[in-house]
Amino acid sequence: MVMPPKFIQDSGNNGTKTEEIDREKTCPLLLRVFPKVGGPHRVDEFAERGKEPKDEVQIYTWPDATLRELTDLMKEVRPEARKPQARLDFALVYPDRMGRNVFRRVGTVWSAPHRGRGEDDGKSLKSISFQTGDFLDVAILLPNV
Repeated sequence: MVMPPKFIQDSGNNGTKTEEIDREKTCPLLLRVFPKVGGPHRVDEFAERGKEPKDEVQIYTWPDATLRELTDLMKEVRPEARKPQARLDFALVYPDRMGRNVFRRVGTVWSAPHRGRGEDDGKSLKSISFQTGDFLDVAILLPNV
């Protein structure tokens, strides 16, 4: 007997129901992430394939991965992201209809959980319209101390 798919509330998709992904049975996708302390990369740094910024982090994940999950992964590889006052600004980098890369800001997540759950924490890659081949730029912003 075939079971109907499970549905979950996706807070990053205006509360609409989306199909749940079984992470044990679904092959993950490669997410190319480009973190930078102090601000985002310039869009022209992504102009030529193969000459993207050198600070790339490759993550295997699923379309239902949230910005909070990605923040926690960034904290594992970038010490600056672990600071309690750090804020991570996420942007998609993808080609427009003319083939030029464009940036689209998709959310902000605070590093420290004690700062509270923000409205963007629950946004999934799917809800921000991520497509395989897109890049994710992550600006790690620290307060001026």
